[in-house]
Formats: sequence, structure tokens, C-alpha cells
Amino acid sequence: MVKLADLDPGMKDFLLHLPCPKINLNAFNKPLPLAESRVALISSAGLRLRDDAPFTEYALDYRILPKNKQAEIIQDHMNASHDRTGFIQDLNTIFPLDRLEEMADDGEIGSVANYHYSFMGATHPTELEREARSLAKIMIKDEVDVVLLCPV
Repeated sequence: MVKLADLDPGMKDFLLHLPCPKINLNAFNKPLPLAESRVALISSAGLRLRDDAPFTEYALDYRILPKNKQAEIIQDHMNASHDRTGFIQDLNTIFPLDRLEEMADDGEIGSVANYHYSFMGATHPTELEREARSLAKIMIKDEVDVVLLCPV
């Protein structure tokens, strides 16, 4: 992985001064212990199933990734600065579903959700609020207690 100090000065300056939205970090409920929690993944890697519609640039929608369809997951996120080597070698580098299953088997988490989700990276987070709220309602119905965000 590239270190900030190794970037060219223009890119380093851009990243250091990139505005980030303010996010309220106050929990609205008391979470269950992880050993009792159902966990889902949400990625920004532009992941989708091979037969799903491709993501468009700056897409605001998401794709549903059933846990039993890992072999069908492909990545639409393409950018000259995005290194896909890890994804090509092991999906778990950007979407650690196998690690979650191991954690569930070991009793570290209660269970792994049947469905996981991916948005397209490089989309401004505030533009995703409507879809994120919609997705949150779906995950509540699926009894998801914890979401592991997998930014790419």
C-alpha cells in the first residue's frame, strides 16, 4: 500500500485538504455484544454479481451480494489510482466475508447476514444518504445488528 509520504506533492496536498462530511457518532441504541450480533458488510468497491447491471460513474445506488454467491462477484471500480491486485488475488482483501464466517464459527460474532451490499466508491458520501437510509431499513428487517464498512 502506498504511504502518504510517497505520493507526489500535488496528490498529497489534495488528500490532506480533502473535505470530509461531519458525521454524528453518537449511538442511538445500546448495541448487542458482538458474540450475539448478526453482521453484514457494506463495501465502496463497486462490487456486483456478474449478471447485475454495471455501476455508472458516481452511481448512487447499491448492489446486493448474497453470501453464497462469492464466486460471481466482480468489481466495477476502475480508476488509474485504484490497485485491483488484492481483489484479484483474494476477494477478502476488500470484502472479508470468509473472515466473518470464521469469526461466526469461533463464536466471536453471532452470525453472518445472508446479504451484503456494495456502493460505488468516489461518490460523495452526502449524496448517498437517501439510499443508505433505505438500505438501513432493509438490514433492520434482515435483523442485522452490526455493519462492517469496507472502504476502498
